[in-house]
Amino acid sequence: MWRFIASRLASALLVLLVLTIVVFVLTRIIPSDPASVFAGPKAPPEELDRIRERLGFDRPLIVQYFSQLGGLLTGDWGTSLVTRRPVLAEFATRLPATLELLLSAIAFALVAGVVLGVIATKRPGKFVDGLVRFLSIGGISMPAFWLGLLLQILFVNRLGLLPATGQFSRDLEFISPITPVTHFPMLDSLITGNWVAWSDGLAHLILPMLTLAAYPMGLIARMTRASMLEVQGQDYIFTANAYGLGERMIRWRLALKNAISPTLTVAGLSAAYALTGTFFVEVVFNWPGIGHFAVTAMTQVDYPVIIAITLLGAGGYLIANLIVDIAQAKIDPRVRLGEEGAA
Repeated sequence: MWRFIASRLASALLVLLVLTIVVFVLTRIIPSDPASVFAGPKAPPEELDRIRERLGFDRPLIVQYFSQLGGLLTGDWGTSLVTRRPVLAEFATRLPATLELLLSAIAFALVAGVVLGVIATKRPGKFVDGLVRFLSIGGISMPAFWLGLLLQILFVNRLGLLPATGQFSRDLEFISPITPVTHFPMLDSLITGNWVAWSDGLAHLILPMLTLAAYPMGLIARMTRASMLEVQGQDYIFTANAYGLGERMIRWRLALKNAISPTLTVAGLSAAYALTGTFFVEVVFNWPGIGHFAVTAMTQVDYPVIIAITLLGAGGYLIANLIVDIAQAKIDPRVRLGEEGAA
C-alpha cells in the first residue's frame, strides 16, 4: 500500500511542476502590466518602474519563474496586486467559507447520489427509476449559475423560506457573535453551542450547497445505478437470493460493496469539479470564499493570485483522486495488485 501511495504522490508532484510552467507562461502572455494593476492606471512612469523592480517583473522570465517556484516551495506565494496583501493571508481568511460549502456539497452529493442510484435499481424501468434518471440528467445538464438563480427565485422570492445571499445575516455579529476556535464559522458555532448562529448559517448554506451538489449528485446516481444493475446480474447475487438472505442485506451490503468502486472514481472527479464550480456558486450567492476572490483576480489580471488559485485547484483535484485511489485499493485489492503486476 505504501508503494502504491508513493507512486501516486510522485505522479501528482510531476503534474504540479508541469502546471506551474503552463500557468506561468499563460499569465505572461496576457497583455497586461502588473505594475499598473498594483499602482493604478494614473501612476507616473518612474513609479511603475520602481514597482516592477520591487516585484521582480523587470527580471528575465526564466529568473522570474524559478524565483516564483522557490517562493511556492518555501511558503511565500507572493503579494496580491489588487489587495496588496500576501496571497496566503487572503486565502486564510477565505478558505474556511469555501471548504464548508465544498465539503457539505460533496457529502450531500455522495450520500444522496448513492441512495438514489440504489433505489432506482429496485424496479428498473418503473416510475421511481425514471424519476431518478430525470433528476440525475437535470443535475448534470443544468449550469450551476442558472440553477442557483432558479433556486433563489423559488425559495427566496416565491416561498420566502431561505435567505438569498451571504454566509450569515448582517446583524448576527451584534445579536449572537461567533467565538473563533477553528476559524470555520459553522463548526465554531457548533462547538461553542451558538445555536442561533448555527441555524442562521445553515439557512444560508442550503441553497448554495444544493446548487453545487447538483452536478456530482447526478453523476454519482447514474454511475451507482449502472454499476448496481451490472452487479445484480452476477451469479453470487442469485446464490444469495437462493439462500434466503434479506433483500436489504443483498442490495445494500453485498451488491453495493461490489458496485461502489466505479462510483468512487466518479465521486473523486465530481469533487474536483465542485472545487472549480464554487467560483460560479460563490458569485451567485455572494459567498465570501476563494471562488469569489478568484473571479475578482481573473478580471483584474492579478498574476500571483491566479497562479496560486490554479495550483490550489489542481492540488485539490490530485488529493481527491489520491483519496479515491486509496479507497478503491482498500475496498478492492485487485486495483493495487494489478498495478504492482504491471510494474
